[in-house]
This record gives sequence, structure tokens and C-alpha cells, in this order.
Amino acid sequence: MSETTAPAAQGATRAAPPSAAAAGSRSKRGRSLLRPLLLVALLIVLLALPLYVEEFWLRTGFAVFGAIVGAIGLNLLVGNTGQLSLAHAFFLAVGAVSYVYVSGESGGIGVAQLSGLGLPPIVGMIVGVLLAGLAGLLFSPIAARLRGIYLGVASLALVFIGIHVLNAWTSVTGGFNGRSAPEFSLFGFTFGNRDPELYVLGVPFREAERLWYLGLVLAVAAYLFARNLLRSRAGRALQTLRDSEVAASVMGVNVQGYKARIFLVSSMYAGLSGVMYALSIGSIAPESFGLEVSILYLAMIVLGGLGSVNGAVLGALFVSALPLVFQRYAEIIPFVGGQGEGGLAAGEAARYLFGAAIILVILFEPAGLAGIANRITGRGRGRPRGGVTARSPSTDTATSATPSDRPSQGSTT
Repeated sequence: MSETTAPAAQGATRAAPPSAAAAGSRSKRGRSLLRPLLLVALLIVLLALPLYVEEFWLRTGFAVFGAIVGAIGLNLLVGNTGQLSLAHAFFLAVGAVSYVYVSGESGGIGVAQLSGLGLPPIVGMIVGVLLAGLAGLLFSPIAARLRGIYLGVASLALVFIGIHVLNAWTSVTGGFNGRSAPEFSLFGFTFGNRDPELYVLGVPFREAERLWYLGLVLAVAAYLFARNLLRSRAGRALQTLRDSEVAASVMGVNVQGYKARIFLVSSMYAGLSGVMYALSIGSIAPESFGLEVSILYLAMIVLGGLGSVNGAVLGALFVSALPLVFQRYAEIIPFVGGQGEGGLAAGEAARYLFGAAIILVILFEPAGLAGIANRITGRGRGRPRGGVTARSPSTDTATSATPSDRPSQGSTT
């Protein structure tokens, strides 16, 4: 009796996988359809947001958009290529100063005589991005010879050189006091409070509303470019370069060439972020581009998840918006006080939270906020940590004689 029932039981077990596979394919199709719908819904919300929220949140949003652009650029360099850089603040400064000089007017401020070319702001933005990329390209030969902490220390020198130049080159940067940034305009349409006066559904669209849409367009464009880059042949070469330069060279990847190109792209992202920072604040000053800025951008990509474009977005949102929100609601947040009051300042409280979050991420979630989001949405379901997939006993016996895959040296998942 047992001999006749055993084959039937085995047949039942063989019949189960097709139905499970069908259910799995249906769930995958459902998730694949759900994600575009969520993205479209998010885009609609972002487009309609200026009609309902106050100016503080719009200005905070534009600052977040600028941080997103810079974080994506740094993540391409550090997370996807494995090149440690502490010079991001320097490239932001190049973009911001170039924009202010190219689009600013000549004149005097106090005892300083400022110079400017007075060209259209869109020209200043393009020049700022290109000059930042050129600075990264000029630094790339040094980056090609160094790795790890040595590259980080070498890039750190750019920050100190940049601060010295910003303080000394008074006619261009305004020196210690800085200089104001010209309003952005595009084909005669200014992103300011006037010229022209604009109303949408009865809501006045002034500087904050217009800059919101400008930042949204630039951030979405930067996001899409980075996603397409990583999915291309060049993106796969960069990830191979991150895992092992020797293996990449054996596979025919031009190591020095790709290092130069990724420094160019990352620096151009930083230059655009610097232009957006100048527009957000309305002015530039040397103290705005110190080492602390580079550290904050590293915190963004570590918290968000190294090697993930979505993680860079989430990390930039968390790090750039938190101090502003703390400052806004200092009266009701415990242990946080306003200016001249008791308690921690908003910036200090945010730094403590950043530090605690980084420690927790490193200990419990190396994939960062992107990894948490993937598990919530189900994209990481069925895939254990570390990328190890379960295998059936039959495949174990078939593959036991073959060597295992070499672990990725720079992988973060």
C-alpha cells in the first residue's frame, strides 16, 4: 500500500510548483503595475502641492531638490564606483560661484568691488555645471592613481583650497561676506515674485512656487539620467570597477577612463546642486562650502543606501529637510530650542539624529532607507539579506562540484 501511495505523493509535489510559479508571476505582474501607478500618483501630488502648502514647505522642497541632485551625483561616484570623495563641497562651490559671476552684475558692495558678466541666468547655470565637471575631470588623473582613504584625503585638499580661494578672490566671490545670487529666468520668464504676476486657480505663484517647479524638473531629470546610466553598458562597467579594478581590467574595462568619466559626471551633478543652492539661499558665502557640507552629503548616501539612486533621494530628503523642520517646530519638539532659548539648536539636534541613524543603519540595515523601502513594498521579499538565494537539494548536488561566486568587494547589498 505504501509503495503505491508514494508515487502519487511525489506526483502531487511535482504538480505544486507550476501553480506556485503562476501565483508568483501574477504577484510580480501586480507589483510591476503598482510601481508605475505609485510613481504617477507621486508626480501628480508633487505638481499640485504648491496649490495647498505654505511658502516654508515650498522653499524647503527646493532645498531638498538641490540636495537630491548632489546626493545622486556623489552616490554615482562613491556607491556605484567605489571612489571615496570628500571634495563634493568644492564642486558645489564651483557651480555656485560660476553662476553668480556669469549671471551677476558688476558693482560695489561695501569696500569690495564685484565683477560680473551679466549674461542670462540659464547661461550661468550651464557654465557652472560645465566648469564643475571640468574641475572634476582635472582631478581625475589623481583619482586614477589613488584608492580608498588615500583618495579621500587627496580630495579633502580641494575643500581647503576652495575655501581659501573663496575668501581671497573678493571681486568674484565677495570674500568673507559673500555676494547675492541673481534671480533665475528662462526666456524672459523670471522665477521671482514679479515679472510677470502669475495666478493659478486663484493662488499667486511667486518665487517659492516657481522655484518648486524648477527644482522638481531638475531633480527628476537628474534621477532619470542616473537610472538610465546605471542600466547601460557604462553603468555595468562602473559596478564592475567598484567590485574589483583588477577584474574590471581583465574584462576589458578602461579603468582610468571610466574613473575620469564618473568624476566628470559626479562633479557636474554637484555643480548643478551648487547653482540650486545659490538660488535657494539667495546668496553665497565661503562658509557654506566647508568640509561639513561634504560630510553631510556622505551621510545622505550612507543613510539612503550606497549604490541606490532611490536611496540617494531618500537620504537627501532626510538630511536636508530635518534641520529646517526642527528649526520650524523648535517650540514643540523636546530638547530642541529656538535661537536664544534653552535646549539644543535645531542644527545640533539634527546632527545627533544623523549620527544615531548612521550607526543604526550600519549595524542593522546596510542597505539603508532604500532597503527598508524595498522590504515594505515587497521588492525584497523572498530574497534573504546578503543576496543569497535558497536552492533546492537537487541543485545543491548538481552544483556542489563548481566553485561559488566570488563575493563583491564593494557590494552593499
